[in-house]
Amino acid sequence: MSVVIRLNVDDEHAHLLPTGSFDLTHAADIARAVAETERDLRDLDGRRAVILDLSSLERIDGSGAVLVAGLIDRLEARGLRTRCIEAHNPHAVRLIALYRHRTEALGEATRTTGLLDRLGAVAARVPASVTGVLDFVGHSAAAIPGAIVSPGSVDWKSVPRLMQAIGADALPVTSAANLLIGLIVGFLGVSQLGRFGAVVYVPELVVIAQFRELGPLVTAIVVAGRSGAGLASELATMRVSEEIDALHSMGFDPVRWLVVPRCLALILTLPILTWIGDVLALGGGLLATRAITDMTTRAYVLGTADAITGAHFLDGLVKTPFLALAIGLIACGQGLAARGGAAAVGARTTTAVVLAIFGVIVISALFTLFFSLLGI
Repeated sequence: MSVVIRLNVDDEHAHLLPTGSFDLTHAADIARAVAETERDLRDLDGRRAVILDLSSLERIDGSGAVLVAGLIDRLEARGLRTRCIEAHNPHAVRLIALYRHRTEALGEATRTTGLLDRLGAVAARVPASVTGVLDFVGHSAAAIPGAIVSPGSVDWKSVPRLMQAIGADALPVTSAANLLIGLIVGFLGVSQLGRFGAVVYVPELVVIAQFRELGPLVTAIVVAGRSGAGLASELATMRVSEEIDALHSMGFDPVRWLVVPRCLALILTLPILTWIGDVLALGGGLLATRAITDMTTRAYVLGTADAITGAHFLDGLVKTPFLALAIGLIACGQGLAARGGAAAVGARTTTAVVLAIFGVIVISALFTLFFSLLGI
């Protein structure tokens, strides 16, 4: 028997008479009948009550009840009064009411949740989040001795591929970013120092700003947004597709097998990307000074060579392994923490990128404060 919803409107009521099997097999027909009924009731005013007579239903399951409950909710949202009747089988009425009760409870919870409630919920999750972070960091630290003792428990063969993906493939983006940063610092130096006739110090400004701070920071942010997102989405996909569980079942430690090579690849490639970025930033500063000043290329190169010292060079590079480790741990931790379906992959990837960029900035600021206290 076909699925239909007959409509009869009088002066006081609008009678809806669903007929047929409202089950999963006929879900498409039910959805179409519900849409047609809702369209027919579009001009109905609030003075009429809508009576849903379920006595002609052959059967109804959860799929049909959800669609009917949604129709009733939308009608009541327009201000119409509704009532379900079923003289012989009250099961149908109770089933629809069950799904309506869930919807109404969810809506009520959403309406009554205020700012303080949300802040309280976030604060209540902080201890569990901190515990999870410390547990993952400790597990990762414990995986290093295990990797040394048992090299076969680590996927070392993936390290060259990961270095290619994280380093070589990211080189154009990080190089362009650092070149533009050098260009910007050069223009700012010329415009500000030029007022005091101190354009000669622009090369030193570019060297100090790029080598000590901007080079490692900009490179790490680009890598966090590009490679961090890739690592998080890869591991999150493996988690939701149960590949991580398969590793467990085969006796492998996922942290040792997956996290260690990824963090190692980041630690090896980020200093190289930073060094190449520093060189290109110096070229950007040269372009800026040559474009709007009469400083010669030789004068710029000599000024740059005088400004480059071991302290400036090492202060920037010494922090890059820590920035790389932070990116790797955050990205891999978020990926392994994914639960659910495709939506969980996207959510964890977004969270990983945000946390990685924030972590990179915080670590860079701590190193700057530490070096300042040491007078370096």
